[in-house]
Amino acid sequence: MVIRGEDARRLKIHTLSESAPYASQWRAGFGYEFSERPDGYPGLAAKYNLHFNGQPTIMDLGLMYRALLGKQVDIVAGNSTDGILAARDLTILEDDRHYFPPYEAVPVVRHETLQQHPEVRAAISELAGKISDAEMQKMNYSVEGGSHQDIATVVHAFLHDKGIDK
Repeated sequence: MVIRGEDARRLKIHTLSESAPYASQWRAGFGYEFSERPDGYPGLAAKYNLHFNGQPTIMDLGLMYRALLGKQVDIVAGNSTDGILAARDLTILEDDRHYFPPYEAVPVVRHETLQQHPEVRAAISELAGKISDAEMQKMNYSVEGGSHQDIATVVHAFLHDKGIDK
């Protein structure tokens, strides 16, 4: 869950538990899927006793941060690797009651591919544990944000910085 950085500092909050007393003053903005899934907003609201100012606004995922920054909503359901988080004054509220499971990227490769190209296994293994949320935010912002860099260029720079470009 993401709020404006200025609000986090003013209210001195860092966690979802700390946000609960303010939720009744906030307007929430969520994507349709998050608002409807039992393991999305309904479960989160119950876990943290969150009661927002009116029903959450259902919006396109691409508009949530614009609405947050434009003060049309006060809290949104974002992703920890969203590129805009690296570029704007936004705060991810810590899920201190561990409602959300860890969402980790994992490679999925066909067995036949690994048989035909065993070097793929080694290349994927070299990446294990090497990409932090902050690094992913920056890469995503480089591609989706202000500079709209080519994906291959961003990946090559990352691999070079990590010393694993071959």
